Amino acid sequence: MRGKIFIWLLTAFFLTTASHAEAQQPKRIARIGWLEISSQNPEAMRMIEMFRKGLRDLGWVEGQNVAFEYRFADGKAERLPDLAAELVRLKVDVIATHSGASVRAVKQTTSTIPIVMAVSGDPVADGTVASLARPGGNITGLTILSPELSGKRLELLKEAVPGIARVAVLWTEAS
Repeated sequence: MRGKIFIWLLTAFFLTTASHAEAQQPKRIARIGWLEISSQNPEAMRMIEMFRKGLRDLGWVEGQNVAFEYRFADGKAERLPDLAAELVRLKVDVIATHSGASVRAVKQTTSTIPIVMAVSGDPVADGTVASLARPGGNITGLTILSPELSGKRLELLKEAVPGIARVAVLWTEAS
């Protein structure tokens, strides 16, 4: 579900920010930068393929009217600033990412290229955005922060596993 929401959000954002060429001008190819903290693992490639398919369904075909610039940090957060700077130098139209560390690296690199974050833990607490209601700057996206749903999540868990007595939550700020 999270992947589908990300694909929908990124596609909607891309379509609203992409420039349209006029009839007499050569067709402009929109460029999307994709920054991954991970390597080209199956999960990352699955998300990328879902996004590409969503764009194809809307008439955006890679190599015809849209191009991707993929950058993978291979799990090394220290590589993210250089990879983000590389995407900025390439003058992509939008940069998509889904880890907090990747979003922070891109934010430190550009204040003009739109950044779409797929999922962030608490973008206000980590300084990524000013507030959820008014993020400001050039960042938009989704957060999994929704403490008001915590009770409902526990209710659903108890319903799914009636005998459950204890629940633990593991969380890391280093996403």
